[in-house]
Amino acid sequence: MAKSPNVSVDIKSWFEDASAQFRNLDSKDPSSWPQLPRYAMFLAIAAVLVVMLWFLWLSDSKDELIAEQEQELKLRDEYKVKLAKAVNLDALKKQREQVQQYVTQLEKQLPSKAEMDALLSDINQAGLGRSLQFDLFRPGQVTVREYYAELPISVRVTGRYHDIGAFAADISNLSRIVTLNSIAIVPAKDGVLGMDAVAKTFRYLDAQEISAQRKAAPAGVQK
Repeated sequence: MAKSPNVSVDIKSWFEDASAQFRNLDSKDPSSWPQLPRYAMFLAIAAVLVVMLWFLWLSDSKDELIAEQEQELKLRDEYKVKLAKAVNLDALKKQREQVQQYVTQLEKQLPSKAEMDALLSDINQAGLGRSLQFDLFRPGQVTVREYYAELPISVRVTGRYHDIGAFAADISNLSRIVTLNSIAIVPAKDGVLGMDAVAKTFRYLDAQEISAQRKAAPAGVQK
């Protein structure tokens, strides 16, 4: 059986030959370089380009990653809010029903325009029923709000302390909503007290007033 010839490689000579190709290179004319330096330069340039493109891609990817992370946090917060609403949906429905019932109850306490005279009479009777003397009972200018009208009434009564207190309590217990504002109590003659106040009552808007409000709304927006 024939033996394969031994192949010996002179590594030292190969390195010397390779290093010799890198000597005395003309930097102004790379095309005249030997093959090994040319290939080495090509590989170096390619490596630099790859590294630059890699970092540019990573930079764009980093911005996208940050944006996606922020979006994830936002979606998590929205999910938590919606989850809390979903968990408390039955309780929220009950609260909504309670609020609607409360609003309906308050609406029933608002008189109509035709009932205002009767309400003014009730306020007057409340004072007379407590033996108070009315020195002033003057309805003011009606202020029309978005859903209701407000009527201020300037009131000045004189009487004993407890009677004035009972009168204020009677006003709060009327079937219609009446509030006492800007209350001032001062001593009067003969040991009685005088009370100045602004009683405010509220009523529904009639159809004509509601129509006027709706017509005025676009004009207000244009302004």
